[in-house]
Amino acid sequence: MARSNKPILWLPFAGGGLVAALIMPVLILITGVLVPLGVLHLHYETIAAVAHNPVGKLVLLGALALPAWHAAHRLRMTAHDLGLGGGIFVKAGCYGTAGLLTFTAALALILI
Repeated sequence: MARSNKPILWLPFAGGGLVAALIMPVLILITGVLVPLGVLHLHYETIAAVAHNPVGKLVLLGALALPAWHAAHRLRMTAHDLGLGGGIFVKAGCYGTAGLLTFTAALALILI
């Protein structure tokens, strides 16, 4: 039986699904509901310390990049189901956008 590289390619998809399902709702709850309502008080210095820490940067990159790759794969499969085909333009559009978002997020986190 020949070896496949599919497990490596499925890793960002699965990781993105995990982040999108478990971590993003918590982040939305904290930053979109609890902080504006005044239930939770986060100071700028605390958030900036997370963004300046190398581990914090990696967590933020994962929270941005992994759901982008998950969405890219889902959009590609949706385009295929709608009959747009699995052509190179659909793949390049979906995965290219995810790659551009990942690169932009990584660059922004490096420059912080």
